[in-house]
Amino acid sequence: MTSHITQPISRRKFLRGVGVSMALPWLESVPVWGDDKPKNTSSEPPVRFACLFSGNGFHSKEWWAKGEGKDMQFGKVLESLTPYREKTLFLRGLYNQEALIGGIHSCQTGNLLTGAHLAPAGEIKSGISCDQVIAEKMKEQTKVPSLVLGTEPSIAAIHKNYSMIYSSHISWSSATTPTPLELYPALAFDRLFRDEVGKADKSVLDAVREDATGYKNTVSKADQRRLDEYLSSVREVETRIENAGKAGRLQGWRPTLLKPDMPRPADGIPQDVDQHMKLMCDILVLAFRTDTTRVCTLKLNNDHSSLRFPNLTATGGKGGIDYMIHHLLSHTDGADWLKVNQFFLQQLGYIAGKLDAVQEGDRTLLDNSMIMYASSMMTGNHNNDQLPVVLVGRGGGQIKTGRVLDYLGKPNRKMCSLYLSLMEKAGVKLNEFGDSKEKLGEI
Repeated sequence: MTSHITQPISRRKFLRGVGVSMALPWLESVPVWGDDKPKNTSSEPPVRFACLFSGNGFHSKEWWAKGEGKDMQFGKVLESLTPYREKTLFLRGLYNQEALIGGIHSCQTGNLLTGAHLAPAGEIKSGISCDQVIAEKMKEQTKVPSLVLGTEPSIAAIHKNYSMIYSSHISWSSATTPTPLELYPALAFDRLFRDEVGKADKSVLDAVREDATGYKNTVSKADQRRLDEYLSSVREVETRIENAGKAGRLQGWRPTLLKPDMPRPADGIPQDVDQHMKLMCDILVLAFRTDTTRVCTLKLNNDHSSLRFPNLTATGGKGGIDYMIHHLLSHTDGADWLKVNQFFLQQLGYIAGKLDAVQEGDRTLLDNSMIMYASSMMTGNHNNDQLPVVLVGRGGGQIKTGRVLDYLGKPNRKMCSLYLSLMEKAGVKLNEFGDSKEKLGEI
């Protein structure tokens, strides 16, 4: 039995079973990343990019950051990032010029990642989003070019002469095609691990058990532990998907029928908002951990969202925060609105913690990632002359974090300038993108 692999293997190694292929996590004794020749016995982990989005902005007084490094402090909305403050970059003052049209929901989100002009009703047109530009560059290197996840269905309506498709999508695979959202955790999981999406008659781990057992004998002791931890995390997510929704805390629109009047259908979208979001966060982590994809967008809700939050306790302790939908709650700017904001940012903190716990050589998976969180407006009052933006992760050591960068009053404060910088760190060098021809030099 060998202690490690001494000869490079093919660009990508999978554990395989009938109908299943599971990409491996980073292993120190196996050069699996990218197509380049390995340095010594291992290779450099790739840079991953993710964007998390929530609509309708945040509490007017609690989205802020100040200080540097260990002394960095956050407003109450961002408190969940405190353990990762040295790996966080807070960006103030960035905006999208084209999103200022009319100050309405239906044209404030569709160009968040594109910076493009949005066509009014009768036509759907934005631009290719930065996540899909990166995905196109990396599509030959990963099993899945990108994951586009969501927890709230698209809105099919017109609002003040603009389609609310724009309010429902941040990722665009072409100027006229929003990238379809995957709302079902089970199907997102299948896309990572199954060769035929929807074939869930057998556990993924059961399918690859024989191959995994044999493969463990070819790697180092440390990598055997990494592989065990990884397989355990896959099992945990798979089990939680099977159990999702059983608590029955209904989110969003309230049905008039309280009990089913038809036989139970197949499992679909979990109706427990906290479980749904956590599962999608775990799928994002698994996707990056296995290098199944290096690009992910996670739209936690729509702009003009109808989500409710029965999982959160309303001020005064009388029931959950389900007496008002997210969109209307955003106009209150009160204590319950703050709790909802904190709940959303806890998803980012959860992802950061999961990624930071995975060691990839001298860095962690969080160090090798760029996780951007943004909204379509600063507060529920529709003001988007500056947008709330925070970045967690160091882009493979290329980003100096633990800082606040303030672009208010500066000539270059375009969101697309940020995207030019981030895309370059992901290996995509462009002279211009959206409405910008200049990177943010400080990133």
